[in-house]
Amino acid sequence: MELTRQAGRVCIVGSINMDLVVRSPRLPAAGETVIGGSFEQHPGGKGANQAVAARRLGAEVEMVGAVGGDAFGQSMLAALRQDGVGVDHVHALREAPTGVALITTDPAGENTIVVASGANAALSPQHIDTATDAISSAADTLAVLEVPVNAVERAAALAAAAGKRFILNAAPA
Repeated sequence: MELTRQAGRVCIVGSINMDLVVRSPRLPAAGETVIGGSFEQHPGGKGANQAVAARRLGAEVEMVGAVGGDAFGQSMLAALRQDGVGVDHVHALREAPTGVALITTDPAGENTIVVASGANAALSPQHIDTATDAISSAADTLAVLEVPVNAVERAAALAAAAGKRFILNAAPA
């Protein structure tokens, strides 16, 4: 199946995480330690993943979110820029670490994931207000629930006020 690439402007409000992935022969039981295999780091977060996917499909994308003032935050900003995602509305918060997802996968593709939200949990309606122009100029605003609900509600209100479509991905529910 071939994907259709479409141009348009999209604003993504959501999480930005560094994914820390360990491949393991099996998933550990509660309280058990299993010797794993390879380890990898990948840019992630449900919001950042949506932003990159939309950009790869041809949309002009602006990301609204938060990273920490740490090395992972700098890596995440660089990765988003490299993929062509606008980061003018990604706030680097010195008081919080960048969000991380600790992921263990087994050979069958099953996984366990624990997210430490970090700066994502500090995204506020006031941060969203700084992106009013990005939301009002976008055809669509997409949001995920890996950031505080009050920030998502503010983004929805701004999109509605501008007469624009708002799409909620209820992930990680």
